[in-house]
Amino acid sequence: MSKDIYDAVLIGAGHNALVCAFYLARRGLRVALVERRDVVGGAAVTEEFHPGFRNSVAAYTVSLLDPAVIRELDLRRHGLRIVLRRMGNFLPAADGRALCVGVDAAADRAEIAKFAPEDVDAYDRYGAMLERVVGPLRRVLHLTPPNPKGGLHDLLGGASLARLMHGLDAETQRDLLDLFTKSAGDMLDSRFRGSAIKALLGFDSIVGNFASPYAPGSAYVLLHHVFGEVEGRAGAWGHATGGMGAITQAMAKAAAEAGAEIILRDGVREVMVEKGAAAGVVTQSGRTLRARRVISGVHPQLLYQRLLPQDSLPDDFRARIAAWRGGSGTFRMNVALSELPRFTSLPEPGDHHTAGIIMAPTLAYMDRAWRDASQTGWSRKPIVEMLIPSMLDDTLAPPRQHVASLFCQHFAPELPDGRNWHDARDEVADHIIDTVTQFAPNFRASVLGRMALSPLDLEEKFGLLRGDIFHGALSLDQLFSARPVLGYGDYRGPLKGLYMCGSGSHPGGGVTGIPGRNAAREILRDVKGWF
Repeated sequence: MSKDIYDAVLIGAGHNALVCAFYLARRGLRVALVERRDVVGGAAVTEEFHPGFRNSVAAYTVSLLDPAVIRELDLRRHGLRIVLRRMGNFLPAADGRALCVGVDAAADRAEIAKFAPEDVDAYDRYGAMLERVVGPLRRVLHLTPPNPKGGLHDLLGGASLARLMHGLDAETQRDLLDLFTKSAGDMLDSRFRGSAIKALLGFDSIVGNFASPYAPGSAYVLLHHVFGEVEGRAGAWGHATGGMGAITQAMAKAAAEAGAEIILRDGVREVMVEKGAAAGVVTQSGRTLRARRVISGVHPQLLYQRLLPQDSLPDDFRARIAAWRGGSGTFRMNVALSELPRFTSLPEPGDHHTAGIIMAPTLAYMDRAWRDASQTGWSRKPIVEMLIPSMLDDTLAPPRQHVASLFCQHFAPELPDGRNWHDARDEVADHIIDTVTQFAPNFRASVLGRMALSPLDLEEKFGLLRGDIFHGALSLDQLFSARPVLGYGDYRGPLKGLYMCGSGSHPGGGVTGIPGRNAAREILRDVKGWF
């Protein structure tokens, strides 16, 4: 084998690319990752944002990371430590009370009964429904989507999916249909009476989804967020000690140990195409890396509209990539605090400070937030989820001080009237702090420093076009075999030797590592000629 040519060059060194590189290098391929930033990890990184205060800058909590990836990359040996939240979620309710769930079954039932006693049994039935549905769908996450282009492997993949679906009873099939097609709001309204429990459960439907919780398809976005597990506990959420960067640093160590080369501070400028096939990349510095395969971990539109010669792509494919929908309506903040927030509903320090704190008391509140943002660019009363990871990790802040992650919806990817997000950023950040202060009156006075990232900042810093944390909307027409384009959902691009391993491929966004793992499996099949 020539020393001048790689078996595979990966565009970007985000978590999925690192996972893919590990599996390829482990099988003896000569692999390089090319990353424009000075650190691996994509949006899963930890940075100091105020003197003495560090935090997960964009991605901020752990649940969806695939157990097989943790095990096979031996991430624990490479330094990864994950701790469970002591409480799942805390919602300051509209009437000044607090709803706290995710402690244990008995405590959850008592909490829900405070608001609507009839919802206690409904909550149990809802949990049982999700458990029935999520089990089979977790297996779907690891399948290569069948490709309508045909071939033996595609037929086998379609048969595997058919067997899986055929094994579901009628009730589960109906629940699946509801979750893939209905709105989260309609689904929750039909099951629960209390507005607080509906808001707490419905929040997941608008995470990374610039839409009302009453938009058809939002129920699937909710479902997407309950696929995960932490330390074998299904649906749980946790914290990576040292922040999300600890995950990707451990992945980088695993990939490097397997033999992958990681090139930093020199992003890809273009993908070389020769005789209708990907032939390598040219970097921003002008370096040429020839390769038998080029694998993209970046947003599909970034790859196909900015890095490839347009005349190398089929016309219909280019048109469909241009129509790829994204823009998750996210504004992300990291805040250094002199003290813990004292919520009106629960003012004293407690386990609720380890929870996902959801400041959006009703589904109607979430709907209004989306309507505001659609018309004016941002919500008068935005949706804010706060995590305080320093409650679980004393490496992030000085003693007796804290860091808070604020994950905020809804903020339009582009502002109306020609306004620029860079000009509006500080005004909106102040507005978000004022919103949190309405729930926790000491919050504004406790702020020592902050990092604010608008949708445009997320694009410029991490390559998340239009601020889309999932690399494209999780809608029925952009899932499974249609992610990113029907006929190319099997991780193979429209050019020979071109592959995709990022969140713009199945099964979509979140720090899972699954697209990278699945893509590596398909690439290795092609290397060996397994068809």
